[in-house]
This record gives sequence, C-alpha cells and structure tokens, in this order.
Amino acid sequence: MRSLELLAPAKNTEIARAAILHGADAVYIGAPKFGARAAAGNSTDDLAELVQFAHLYRAKVYVTLNTILTDSELKEAKAMIQTLYDIGVDALIVQDTGLFEADLPPIALHASTQCDNRSLERVRFWEQIGCEQVVLARELSLDEIRTIRQGTDVRLEAFVHGALCVSYSGQCYAGQALCGRSANRGVCPQICRLPFDLQDAQGHSLGRQHWLSLKDLDTHRFLPELIEAGVDSFKIEGRLKDIAYVKNITALYSGLLDAYIAAHPGQYRRASDGVSRPRFTPQADKSFNRMGTDYFLHGRHNGLFNPVSPKSMGEPVGPVCGQGTGWLEIATQTPLNNGDGFCYVQNGQLRGLRANRAEGRKIFAPALPTIANGTQLYRNEDTAFERLLQGDSAERRITVDWQLDGIQLSLTDGERTVSTPLEATAEPARQDPKTYIESQLRKLGDTAFEARSVDIRTDRFIPASVLSEARRRLCRRLEQARTASLPAPTVLPQKNNIVWPQPPQGYRANLHNQAAEAFYHRHGVSATEPSLEALARPGVPVMYCRHCLKYELGACTILPDNQRKTIAEPL
Repeated sequence: MRSLELLAPAKNTEIARAAILHGADAVYIGAPKFGARAAAGNSTDDLAELVQFAHLYRAKVYVTLNTILTDSELKEAKAMIQTLYDIGVDALIVQDTGLFEADLPPIALHASTQCDNRSLERVRFWEQIGCEQVVLARELSLDEIRTIRQGTDVRLEAFVHGALCVSYSGQCYAGQALCGRSANRGVCPQICRLPFDLQDAQGHSLGRQHWLSLKDLDTHRFLPELIEAGVDSFKIEGRLKDIAYVKNITALYSGLLDAYIAAHPGQYRRASDGVSRPRFTPQADKSFNRMGTDYFLHGRHNGLFNPVSPKSMGEPVGPVCGQGTGWLEIATQTPLNNGDGFCYVQNGQLRGLRANRAEGRKIFAPALPTIANGTQLYRNEDTAFERLLQGDSAERRITVDWQLDGIQLSLTDGERTVSTPLEATAEPARQDPKTYIESQLRKLGDTAFEARSVDIRTDRFIPASVLSEARRRLCRRLEQARTASLPAPTVLPQKNNIVWPQPPQGYRANLHNQAAEAFYHRHGVSATEPSLEALARPGVPVMYCRHCLKYELGACTILPDNQRKTIAEPL
C-alpha cells in the first residue's frame, strides 16, 4: 500500500503544531541556523518538544539546512546535526554537497529543491547516494514527473501550493549580484518581485510591470493527477506565512488526500495517524495568494505572472455595480462582513480599501475612492473567515479500543497495547454496569485519542474515580509508547563513487567549502570552481528560468509564424 505524505511549512513550533492538528503528515521547519529562510530559525529545545508532539501522531519533523556553507559553518552544522539527531528529528533537507562528505549520525537526508532536481539523471543520482527523498523542481510537468517516477524508486516530493521562484531553485544569483544577499545563503531579497521596465532593441518600453513576479502555485484541483504521476510527498510552500494560512491550506489538501484515498480503498494510506477535523470549510483563495496557476504542470501556457502586483489579490467577489457617498455596491452573492479588506486594479495599479460596515451587497466607508462600474473587486481579507481560524480551529484524534476483562483494563491503538488492573468491589454490581463504564472510558477529550469500541466483560462495580484515574494513566502510557517507537530511517546516505550525471557547471555547482569540492571529486568531477557567493565574476548570467517573456508577449519562435509577433531583439 502506497504511503502519501502531506508536508506543511512552519515558521515556528506553534505553527508546526497547528499544521499537524490540521492534517499534516510531516512539517518542515528551520533549525537555529543554515535554513533557506534565515528569518525562520527555531531553538533546539523548541524543536525537541515539537518532535514529541509530532511523533504522537506518527507525523515527522524535517529540518531545513538547505543553504551552502563555508568551511567553518560546516563544522558548526555538523555539531547541530548531532543535536537534531539526538532529539529525534526525522530528516534534514539539504543543499550543500559537503554534508554528504561529513561524518554524520544516522539521520535521513532529503535533496532540497535547491539542488536543481529537474532531470531523471539528477534524481537517480541522489537516490544512489542514499537520499531518502528528493524534492523536485517546481517547473516540472506531469509528464516529466512520470518519467522520473518510472526511472527511480526514491520517494518524490513536489510543491503543490504557494509562492513560486521564477528561477530554478539554487540557480538564482540575482540577489547576490545586485545587493550581496544570496538565496543560496538564506537571505533572498526577492529581486523578482520588483517592477521592471522591459525594452526592445530600439529602447521602446514594453511596459513597467512585475515581469518576473509569478502567480502562486495552486494545484488542489489536480491532486489526483499528481498522485497518479508518482508523487509521494505533497509540499505546501510558506515557511514565512502566518498561522491562518498554514491552517487553511493544510486542511484543504488534507481533506482532498483523504477523499482520494477513500475512493481508492486498499491502494493508499496517509503517512501519519489520526483523523483531522477542521472546524471550518477550507478555501484556497481565502489565504494569501497572488492569483493561482498550475505553472508548467500541464505544459507551457500564458498567464504565469501577475504584472500588476506581487501582493495578495484574495478571492474574486464581483464587479462594482453602483456607488454613492460613502457606499459601494458589488454585484455578488458572496456574504460580506464588517471590516473586510478589498483590492482592485485601476490604471494598471493595485489599490485597496476597507469596509467599515457591510449590508447585503453594499459596503460603507468614509472617503471611498471613485471606482468605475464593472471594475472587478477582490477580497483579500475576510474577517469572518479569519475569526474561524483563531484559536482551536481543528482537532486530530487517533482511534483506540478499550477492553475491560474482569478487572484488567487494556487500551490499544492497533499496534501496541497498555494494561492495568483495577480496584473493584468483590460483589457484583446491582445493575448492568456496561453503559456506565463505557461512558467513563469514552471521556477522552483532553487527549489525542477517541474510542472506536469499548468491550466490557465484567459484572463488577468499579467506582468512577478508579475508572478516571486508570483512563488517564493508560492514555499517558500509550502516548509515551507512541512517541518512543517511531521507526528508524531505512535509507541513509552512503559514500560511493557514483558518477555525477552532468558535466561541470562552474559557479552554478554552488561549491562553497572544501568538503563540497571533495564530494565532486569523489563523483568524477575534476574541474571545480568556487561559488558566485565566494568569488564574484563579472558578466555571468544570474538567473535561469523556464518562465519566458517572449512567449508571454507572443513573440516566441515556438509559436506558428502566423501567430507570432515581431519584436526588435534583444529585449
């Protein structure tokens, strides 16, 4: 039976816990240092508590060490990895090849998308040197994923939702070149989200727009296709996103995975235990989004970028159909709320407003701007929905079974059983005790468990205080047994001489320390040079993209002659 994993992001351990309660099978989170989101580090003490919480549900904790490291940082990283192993972290997501040369504890390694995993040969290489999981490049189509799946057995991880980097991950040097802040070092300045003036060869402007700012990935409608293409782990982007985003998007994909599994009995299972029940209806466009795209999942097409703004657009509500002093009417069936935030595009610019009050299709606010009828409004803050996501917005329960045989009480989760004898009166109960005892044993509200069955085989009277204490004691013991018995990884890194699948890439190999140089030599690459972060070069390309502006403009040579525009090049 194939195991499917929903992998959610977490800026901190509070968000990680929320992700697990809302249905994540695993979370990825930053350690104190060396993650690709330098602003999202967490102490090892906090991570240790998270590991215990996650393992109760058989969920996993992956720590991101996906930056390139200097020689001194590599030493520090090795010591930190030992600590992460000691507290039970399940795997590390890594980019720096020097880590594969290090003497590490037996902890699983995942090849980060920063490793530029867009070919079968690259993925197979990581498999052959002992990576447990490989994070695929975001740019791959379903056909390309199928090809990789057919040629490898390694677990494949793919992004399914969230922000898109316009460059192939690990191959963007724009931030380093322009302001000394490298994505490969965890401090990406997001150059691609800025507006640019695109000019033709004669200097004529084709517009000052956000040419490189991609829309956000949204594949929730295509989850079955991704499963059938061979993806094992479905990754939500967003280690800098807030808790409401993580709750909503995690719950959305968790529900979709559960529905798919239920429709294919005996073929698939979730990678963790417990049923998550959100107390709201998840909706993708309620959370931060720059409008959605499936990117290249179904091949190349137009409309990959949002030229207007890199900010959140939210959900389309409807066009403006009337306006007066202090009020605006929207042609919509969507319920509106006091305090909702809206945005719209006017003269090529994204503008916003907030409703002080809402009545039916009208919103009210002082000094409303003049907005032409027919202008599409988007709601980028739904106050009613945000309230639903505050506090305890989901529960997650692990199914257990009780059995009381005489005075022996047992609790099982199907894999392990804990038992204790009870104190009972020597005389039989005056009436059938089963209903009363069952009601006591089903009181599991302050635990992670819910009772599927209660099998009572006794006629003794057992006081409520005795039942309550035994229930609490067995639940604690079962929790401890679950957190202490997570299986060790079956795939671990190994040092061998498998040949690197592609010729030397120069600075694009991101070689930043001596151990990384030794790694390449071990794998047959004799000509190596330091990273761009270590040694600046003039006149080299600083971004490699699949997003094509000529295609978006209708001037790409792959288009038929009668459909292709002529533009004076180079742009």
